[in-house]
Amino acid sequence: MTSSSSLSATVITSDRLRLRKAHDTDRDGIIELQTDPRVRMYLGGPRPRSAVEQYLDAAGIADVANKPGTFVIADKTTDRLIGTLVLDRRSPDLPGHVTENGGELELGYLLRHDAWGAGLAFEAATAALRAAADELPDQPVLVVTQTANERSLKLATTRLGFQRISTFEAYDAEQTLAVASLHSFKA
Repeated sequence: MTSSSSLSATVITSDRLRLRKAHDTDRDGIIELQTDPRVRMYLGGPRPRSAVEQYLDAAGIADVANKPGTFVIADKTTDRLIGTLVLDRRSPDLPGHVTENGGELELGYLLRHDAWGAGLAFEAATAALRAAADELPDQPVLVVTQTANERSLKLATTRLGFQRISTFEAYDAEQTLAVASLHSFKA
């Protein structure tokens, strides 16, 4: 497997969570994630509900999380959507890289506001990164977030062990680039 490979797992479980592909029953939760001003505060603000609904109608719910490394974070017992997680390649066209050619793995996650503060983002990220560490060769994994998003930076650096590398301007805000070695997540 090359370093340009993506995570192929379609279901990953942890103590409280199941990372899985999207189902039609996830529609309301996905709409909530995209339209909640608190959830989207550091992501350019909430999207208009009509635009999100139109996108989901055109793409289909299943296609939203169909790409390898893209997951719905669901409660393991109820299967209710808690959030989304993506572990995919960062486009070389975007700023924020640690290799010359770019294309490193990048971790991103988004949780419903009512799921904040319970350690679920940490649990989901750890489960996905461990699955990737078991499946893919060692390589850098990036987290990029607005520097003002202190909660996300604390999760990445303090809880997950990512190291701050640099900052850069994008989307009219300072972004922080942090990196970890995929091998560091082996169980």
